[in-house]
Amino acid sequence: MTNLGAEENSLDVNLRLRVGGDGPEGGGSGWLRGIFVPLVTPFDRDGTRVDAAALERLGHEVVDGGATGIVALGTTAEAGALDAAERRLVADVCARVCTERGVPLVVGVGANDTRKAVEELAALAGPGPGPGPESGGASSVVPTAALVTVPSFTRPSEAGVVAHFAALAAGSPVPLVIYHIPYRTGRALSAATLRELAALPGVAGVKHAVGGVDADAVALLGDPAVAASGFAVMAGDDLYVSPMLALGASGGVLASAHLATAAFAALADRWERGDAAGARVLGHHLARLSAALFAEPNPVVLKGVLAAQGRIPHATVRLPHLPAAPENVAAALRALDDVDRGAGGTAEAAA
Repeated sequence: MTNLGAEENSLDVNLRLRVGGDGPEGGGSGWLRGIFVPLVTPFDRDGTRVDAAALERLGHEVVDGGATGIVALGTTAEAGALDAAERRLVADVCARVCTERGVPLVVGVGANDTRKAVEELAALAGPGPGPGPESGGASSVVPTAALVTVPSFTRPSEAGVVAHFAALAAGSPVPLVIYHIPYRTGRALSAATLRELAALPGVAGVKHAVGGVDADAVALLGDPAVAASGFAVMAGDDLYVSPMLALGASGGVLASAHLATAAFAALADRWERGDAAGARVLGHHLARLSAALFAEPNPVVLKGVLAAQGRIPHATVRLPHLPAAPENVAAALRALDDVDRGAGGTAEAAA
């Protein structure tokens, strides 16, 4: 089983990339590919404090394992359970890791209404309110991009969703990655709407998490115009990352890739190189790992595994999450061992 191991610098051009990733003036979303890991937020034993040191170690570990980039303040981070100061701390720690390692940072931004989302994105330009809902105080984080959910609960029309993101993109200081997760937001988007969103200036891509591989995903990934535009489709359902990559997804934003990071990176590489036979076998092993990790609501089993590995001191989650059942943590650890055995070890898998 693989345990990946690895000063404070001011934010530099590595975190000031615009769409393209080759520099501030990049013209495409070439940086948005491969495996991005949405980091958990480690807490102390009673859950009253963010363990910044453990978070920083995790960030370095996943980059060591082959992650292309990091996502801060996503669903896996329990961002909704963090206060404003904690969100700033998490974003700043992740920014420090990404600056030191020269990899992209995507920061989650969530708001149900357009005006509030515009304010949160404007705050990413530099000192001022930190990212995340109900944020306040100063933050130095200028990320590569913002991961922005489709407005949840309000269930706007698809035309309203397009208008929402057009307004956000027009004023955002960083590119947007749309987070399309209809089983959380209550709003499904057709392939036609996703094409409209892809055409918006300032929209780099989409994290596509619809609970499977649907007809709209097939249509979007099979559209030559979308592919030519540089719009990145990132798999957002861990269980289905392999078929999404087979269809042409640029990569994945995967909580499961805290574990067996090198194997997930190898999976993306194999599909890109056209090694379908090798990718298919590896993908089946990784799908079983992801299924075990999502046996309970994310990230409770994942945190249990990370604590069992000694990579975070405690598996603590905040309410309304509850700690994972021990048998589910044990099952995920067995699935992780199966990945290492079935892939011949992550080192060989990455070759």
